[in-house]
Amino acid sequence: MDLSGVPTPVTQLDIDQRVYDLYDEYCHGQIDRREYLKRAAALATLGIPALAMATSLLPQYAKAQTISFTDPRIKASYVTYPSPGGNGETMRGYLVQPTGAGPFPAVLVIHENRGLNPYIEDVARRAAAAGFLALAPDGLAPLGGYPGNDDDGRTMQAKLDQPKLRIDMLNGAKWLKAHSLSNGKLGVTGFCWGGGTSNFLAATMGADLLAAAPYYGAAAAADSVKNIKAGLLIHFAETDQNINAMWPAYETALKAANVAHEAHFYPGTQHGFHNNSTPRYQEAAAKLSWDRTIEFFKKRLA
Repeated sequence: MDLSGVPTPVTQLDIDQRVYDLYDEYCHGQIDRREYLKRAAALATLGIPALAMATSLLPQYAKAQTISFTDPRIKASYVTYPSPGGNGETMRGYLVQPTGAGPFPAVLVIHENRGLNPYIEDVARRAAAAGFLALAPDGLAPLGGYPGNDDDGRTMQAKLDQPKLRIDMLNGAKWLKAHSLSNGKLGVTGFCWGGGTSNFLAATMGADLLAAAPYYGAAAAADSVKNIKAGLLIHFAETDQNINAMWPAYETALKAANVAHEAHFYPGTQHGFHNNSTPRYQEAAAKLSWDRTIEFFKKRLA
């Protein structure tokens, strides 16, 4: 708290790595909220104010908005699209277009492991403000949609048939590519689960996908890498043990298949560093990675 009596915001540098590790387990569904906070509180015996740190890591979505849905550069609406073979006959998504007649290059924006939350909607608006027709599907649509909080969203997403959930994203990509406002040139970006699904789509769609920019996502299956025709721009956090451990084998497979790729590791960052609703956010790395992503899409989807 500063001298004015206003609480000082917790930043990335204020948080013990052990608390980050607990949060990583929690946000990937390995422990629930109760266990997360219980184990964080236990660290207090080591003289660490871990419960306060743990609480600060929970998303504050009021901070996530960088572009308003009323921004004059964009038009946003919720849409539905058919999803044969997915978890439901139809899917719902957030479609954001630049103002103007189009057509526009298209970018699919894929959420984390908890549905279409306000942060991902803002990312879609950022893409549209940069000149792309953006669709952010809500994988939770067959269960009624994102429930308004990440705890329930995470539980809901875990209950879905996971291969069918990826089909729902694939159908979103196909629908977006064929949209009347699309120029037919498609890219994809995604975060955490969405990063892994971006890699999956690159290996599934072949020449129908021109560019993929996954953030801290699981690698594509080794036997599918040969199918990738898109260029890849892959973003990694410095501290992200599970995801980073996949990279050496993935890099070897990409080179063997002659896939155009570029990978960046951002110093001093944690998994989720692009998400500006929690203290894991690292502003410099988030900006640099996003600038790289936009330039990559402009080059590949021109």
